[in-house]
Amino acid sequence: MSKKPDTTTAPKALLKAQKLANLLDTSIKLPFINFRIGADALVGLIPGIGDVLMLLVSLRIVMLGKKLGLPKGQLKVMVRNCVMDFGLGFIPVVGDIVDFFYKANQANVRIMEKYWVSNNKAAIDKNTQQKLNEWESTL
Repeated sequence: MSKKPDTTTAPKALLKAQKLANLLDTSIKLPFINFRIGADALVGLIPGIGDVLMLLVSLRIVMLGKKLGLPKGQLKVMVRNCVMDFGLGFIPVVGDIVDFFYKANQANVRIMEKYWVSNNKAAIDKNTQQKLNEWESTL
């Protein structure tokens, strides 16, 4: 007998995308200021090859979105975010500055999260209510 998939816990593809986006966009806290950057901003400083490498890694998040079952329209938006980030990276100096602020990978993960939550809302709400009832019974 096959086990029914758990629709109240984020799937592996979404969790992997979240980890990757955090690494790329927000993994490093800059000292003395409350601002975070990631590997994308740092590796993107390497002329040409850095931007190409980061594009390939960003497209991995798009592939995880496809694995999650996102519709083609949402996947196109995600690819557009990646290409825009890539294109901006080729503008000398300005592209590097923009890379510190434009978090394409985080935006793509938000698209994935919204899609997954909207498709599993009933199960998530039911599970949340059940957990709340269990907690209230312990008071």
